[in-house]
Amino acid sequence: MVDQNLALQEAALRAAGCDLIRSEKRSGTTTTGRAEPQTVLDFLRDGDVLMVTRIERLARSIGDLQDIARTVRAKGASLKATEQPIDTSTAAGKAFFDILGVFAEFETNLRKERQLEGIADAKARGVYKGRKPGIDPAKIKALKAEGMGPSAIARALNIGRASVYRALEAG
Repeated sequence: MVDQNLALQEAALRAAGCDLIRSEKRSGTTTTGRAEPQTVLDFLRDGDVLMVTRIERLARSIGDLQDIARTVRAKGASLKATEQPIDTSTAAGKAFFDILGVFAEFETNLRKERQLEGIADAKARGVYKGRKPGIDPAKIKALKAEGMGPSAIARALNIGRASVYRALEAG
């Protein structure tokens, strides 16, 4: 996969007349944990236009897109895209927005399915091993044997206490 080029997207937005541009490099599969979209939505005022290059840059789930569109509309603003004929201030623009949202979510779901199929195939061939363990249970048990408590072990190894408890219970 080729990394997103924010410079190209920013240039397109500036060419469309945008004065203030906010960006982040995060997955668009969910709005959870994405601060920039929420900041933009909070900032919108009556008559503003939220401009994006493509709607999948905003969100890839139809539910998230509809939530964003409702918020934009409730604030008296509209949503437009530079590379797609989307303008939520018109009936046709709203319809096209919803159609593209469905396809963006469909594409995300297909990608997830292919990823899971690839992982299952790799596991079947014995190639997929998963992530390497980041915690050494033997080290935890050794520190416990030296008299350290779970909180001290967690601090010493820079891990969570729950991980210490799990390692101690497993052994």
